[in-house]
Amino acid sequence: MQLVIISGRSGSGKSSALHLFEDEGFYAIDNLPVSLLPQLVETLRDDQNANRKVAVCVDARNATKDISRFSALIQALPPEVKTEVLYLDADDHTLIKRFSETRRRHPLSDEHTALPEAIAQEKRWLEPIAMAAGLKLDTSTMNVHELRSTLRARVLGRSAAGLSLMFISFGYKRGVPVDSDLVFDLRVLPNPHWDPLLRSLTGRDGQVVAFLDEKTEVNEMFNDIFNLLKKWLPKFLAGNRSYLTVSLGCTGGQHRSVYMAERLAKAFSSKFKDVQVRHRELDS
Repeated sequence: MQLVIISGRSGSGKSSALHLFEDEGFYAIDNLPVSLLPQLVETLRDDQNANRKVAVCVDARNATKDISRFSALIQALPPEVKTEVLYLDADDHTLIKRFSETRRRHPLSDEHTALPEAIAQEKRWLEPIAMAAGLKLDTSTMNVHELRSTLRARVLGRSAAGLSLMFISFGYKRGVPVDSDLVFDLRVLPNPHWDPLLRSLTGRDGQVVAFLDEKTEVNEMFNDIFNLLKKWLPKFLAGNRSYLTVSLGCTGGQHRSVYMAERLAKAFSSKFKDVQVRHRELDS
């Protein structure tokens, strides 16, 4: 039995994610009380369908005492149930904008709690689930189609055994991606932005690649990151880690971070079956 638990703050895309899994043949359940997870598993196991696929959405409308026991409840599930926890989130500004555009009421807001306060409170309440998540996705710059595409690639398209490795380039001026597991700051490297001939190009263009390839410090940075990941990625695998997101940041997310994400992805594609690249600033 495969069980995917979807959680995250309101407005982050949980419903869209649940609908995708339902479209892919999962038995989908929205807003399940956390305390009922063991009973749900037992009920579905009794039908003798070992290949059943279930997707459950869990949110902050649960009692806080039940959310605090989330990890213990997951660990108590039968070992033959393959459980994955997916946590979606977005930055506060994006969540506020989404609620304003849809004119929906936040589930934790009322006459005494304004929207920004409700969003902050929800983050605190859901922290036990976020900590237990195998995969966190930052949906701040994603539309529904990009979210569905990302989930197909990272969750539904992942091999049963092995690590899904994602390299994300980003610009510090827009903040660090909330779904980062490891973050590397590339702002100390030479910046192609200051060359007028390279300014409008990206780290995927040959001229920028050639510019950075010839810089000693760029190659030293690549080798240091590559060797660190090469040493420690097997440890993540040994710890039953299914997903790892490595974020690489520069000032604008256009040149150095894009270059390094592409180069690292190429280097690790021969070592892992599932290696992906996302350029946050270029793709948004």
